[in-house]
Amino acid sequence: MRYEWLVGLRYTRSRKRAQGRNRFISFISLVSMCGIALGVAALITVLSVMNGFQEELRSRILGVASHVQISGYDGELESWQAVADAAVKNPDVLAAAPFVEAQGMLSVDDSVRGVLVRGVLPAQEETVANFAGYMRSGKLEDLQPGRFGIVLGAELAQALRVRLGDKVTLIAPQGLVTPAAVLPRVKQFTVVGVFEAGMFEFDSGLALIHMHDAQVLYRMGDRVSGVRLKLGDLFSAPRVGAQLAATLGAVRVTDWTRSHANFFRAVALEKKMMAIILFLIVAVAAFNIVSTLVMAVQEKYADIAILRTLGASPGSIMAIFVLQGTIIGFVGLAAGTLGGTLLANNLDVVIPALEHLLGTTLWNKEIYYISEMPSKVLSSDVITITSVSFVLTLLAALYPSWRASRVNPAEALRYE
Repeated sequence: MRYEWLVGLRYTRSRKRAQGRNRFISFISLVSMCGIALGVAALITVLSVMNGFQEELRSRILGVASHVQISGYDGELESWQAVADAAVKNPDVLAAAPFVEAQGMLSVDDSVRGVLVRGVLPAQEETVANFAGYMRSGKLEDLQPGRFGIVLGAELAQALRVRLGDKVTLIAPQGLVTPAAVLPRVKQFTVVGVFEAGMFEFDSGLALIHMHDAQVLYRMGDRVSGVRLKLGDLFSAPRVGAQLAATLGAVRVTDWTRSHANFFRAVALEKKMMAIILFLIVAVAAFNIVSTLVMAVQEKYADIAILRTLGASPGSIMAIFVLQGTIIGFVGLAAGTLGGTLLANNLDVVIPALEHLLGTTLWNKEIYYISEMPSKVLSSDVITITSVSFVLTLLAALYPSWRASRVNPAEALRYE
């Protein structure tokens, strides 16, 4: 072993018989390690939880919305079957389903709510959405053509105070022109199902009816509003959308990254800001190493001078203290990475244990519509966190080590 390593490791180890300032320096080293470990663990855990939330929200949104949507420029699409067949030929497209979408108003007694009405073919809709997993009562298959059944979001059903079998009146904004006046089109529907996607936007404002009933109510004939597509890789939606727009001609193609762009940008920005804030915690812990090494250099002035008189170069002296600071940072970094990864992967056990220990509710399932706190550890996040944290600890060790290498042996030994 090179003597720089030997001396650096000896300076780092806490000796049982250490007295006075030596023991205090060892204590500060331990505090620095713990600070780095806690900062790294917190950073990994928080980013993993935010990754889990982002994935959970994405899956809930795309369980109701679509990966890619093809529609006509005037809001109507003719020959939808040909468009769907052409879209499915793309190797990235798994399924296609037509839909009719329009604004409406639901009325029950004195309660009135504006809704987005979506006409679907239940069998095909299940290939592009996940309503079956969100149904609280009834089934999507209960929507039969000509029977005028309707499936409501849970919040919407609660606001209208309706249950399965109740009647609701759907008012279409497109009116009937009569000699007396323009009258709105009105049709009574029977509630055949209630879904709860866990997204307020859909639970409070979306109503599903059979596509044939929607075409009759909105007088669309055989036309539809568009075709919804499901992809094998949801992140390929922009590329697939561009390909379809080029091949299908005069149609409007949108994807989920555009239709919900602001929402996911907000989540991504929040994740970045949280990462910056938590990296500051790691930086504070890393720069505790500066004070540790400064005190170590002051304590070891005589040792440094003796090493210099024995022929040690300034570079070797600097390497000893860089090694000492690096070891402190590496141990803290390793402990924080291990602890943070284990914590992030076992939140489903840790959260209930903390709730039992504290006698309080930390994760309210009634509010978040999620049974447990989501968490997803990404290797890219762990690599970035460990790399940046290690660089911070290395930078923190450079200045005190450089000062140690500048010690003048004669000055240091004058009063020894």
